[in-house]
Amino acid sequence: MNKKAVKTAVILTALFALGVQASPQDWQQIKRPIPSEDGMAKPIGSYSNGCIIGAQALPIKGEGYQVIRMNRNRYYGHPEMISYLKRLGEKAKAAGLPTMLVGDIAMPGGGRFLTGHASHQMGLDADIWLRMGAMSDADALNSDGKGLLVVDRKAQRVDERVWNSHHATLIKLAAQEPNVTRIFVNPAIKVKLCQTAGHDRGWLNKIRPWFGHDSHFHVRLKCPADAAYCEDQAPVPAGDGCGDELYSWFEPAKPGAGSSKPKVVPPEPFLCQQILNSPNRSEWLE
Repeated sequence: MNKKAVKTAVILTALFALGVQASPQDWQQIKRPIPSEDGMAKPIGSYSNGCIIGAQALPIKGEGYQVIRMNRNRYYGHPEMISYLKRLGEKAKAAGLPTMLVGDIAMPGGGRFLTGHASHQMGLDADIWLRMGAMSDADALNSDGKGLLVVDRKAQRVDERVWNSHHATLIKLAAQEPNVTRIFVNPAIKVKLCQTAGHDRGWLNKIRPWFGHDSHFHVRLKCPADAAYCEDQAPVPAGDGCGDELYSWFEPAKPGAGSSKPKVVPPEPFLCQQILNSPNRSEWLE
């Protein structure tokens, strides 16, 4: 290994191994993207512990989509996510679907949230609502309470009164992009997709059951190829994910399952902490 490679390895190790705790309030105060000196966006850390330099805002309206919850200022992402959402909107429109509603992506600098998310921290996650169709500008500004619940929570099954083929089509279109690594949905939605997918099932393994996610689905992109500081997840298991593991989500909780020790929040990547301590920080708060 040459000296340059050794130096790079040492820097990367320091960025992830070092770190001190910052308050989510620090990230909430950042009102616009943090500029990148070389013009390249840099997702830093992991999906649930990171930040982003050089994020871009998703235009509020585009072909086939509309940004909602604008009052939260969470419509910033890595350029690959912004491009992905634009393409998905175009595909949704071409498929004859109603306007796609894009919820939270990330804050301008990424980082931890005061409320709402554990992930979405480096601009590679996005929520897409299962309510479809354009909203008024007033409703798009503050969309709280305007979602569509598609799961009967008591029965733990999709609510057939509101679920329709548009939902399945949009999720399938979202999963077929090659840079998508996972799409999180309620387990009941995954069951429905497994039951109705037909012979084309290659996309189903990206659809991962998770708690909640019964009025939106959550798209996660892979770390971009040039993202040196981005920590990817392990690949999803092979297969369509429609077997025993899926149905285990519906089993009663085992005794003592909810009595685990409090989760320890890890320190943020050192580079994210350096961003918060930057002498230029005041420029991002306006």
